[in-house]
Amino acid sequence: MNGILLVNKPKGVTSRDVVDDICRFFGTPKVGHTGTLDPIATGVLVITVGNATKLTEELVSNDKEYIAEVTLGIKTDTLDITGSILEEKEFNISKSDIENVFKSFPMLYNQEVPIYSAIKVKGKKLYQYARNNEIVELPKREVRIDNLELLDFNDNTFTFKVVVSKGTYIRSLIRDICDNLNVIGTMSNLTRTRQGNFKLEDCQDIDNLSRELIPIEEILKDYFNVELTKDLEKKVLNGSLIDNLYDSEKVVFKKDNKVVAIYKIYEKDNTKMKPDKMFI
Repeated sequence: MNGILLVNKPKGVTSRDVVDDICRFFGTPKVGHTGTLDPIATGVLVITVGNATKLTEELVSNDKEYIAEVTLGIKTDTLDITGSILEEKEFNISKSDIENVFKSFPMLYNQEVPIYSAIKVKGKKLYQYARNNEIVELPKREVRIDNLELLDFNDNTFTFKVVVSKGTYIRSLIRDICDNLNVIGTMSNLTRTRQGNFKLEDCQDIDNLSRELIPIEEILKDYFNVELTKDLEKKVLNGSLIDNLYDSEKVVFKKDNKVVAIYKIYEKDNTKMKPDKMFI
């Protein structure tokens, strides 16, 4: 049983809760996901089952689309509405103010990771520092914002659509948008509407799951696919180095139309390719 399942994560549960449900549903512990959604969030959660768990790195790298709601005038410790309120402040902004910030917002920038996150610093998760009231320097990492679109503005809330690179925290993005608006605000709703080619309308509800998985071959169809010849078969199935005869960073090798391996360019000698993932 190998493949992926597209789940519409409900609000109020963790991504780990969904994985545990899928483990029980399929009767296997070999289940993972490719991008955490906070309990407050809903939407696309890509679940990997069996050998498809080896594709996490490939799937995590895909861009993601979200629809987020911001409540203005409130600042919380978690950067979302579930947290403890740290500050309340009056504001006076217009729809055009938000649109202007969206137009000028940088495509690439170093985003500070929220303290209520599972990122590790000195071997300890950030949320552990927060819960222990310990001071820690929050790391920053480069993220990419591909599109910002205002959908609605109403009194003390606004809603927007955004497309971002992997590793982007929407809670942190909202904080940074509000900083640019010279107001305070917090995330009050979030839906992931797309991850890569996987869309919300293709997802299943957790209470009404199908046992039919999207096969690994379908997931990798847009990669450089090669059917194994007899000359290559033994080398690839044994995980040996092979000559780099392909105009691609990665090559998917198949036997009888089934994926058996992904190879990538060997960093020590780019005339060779080495195994990246094996599926046999």
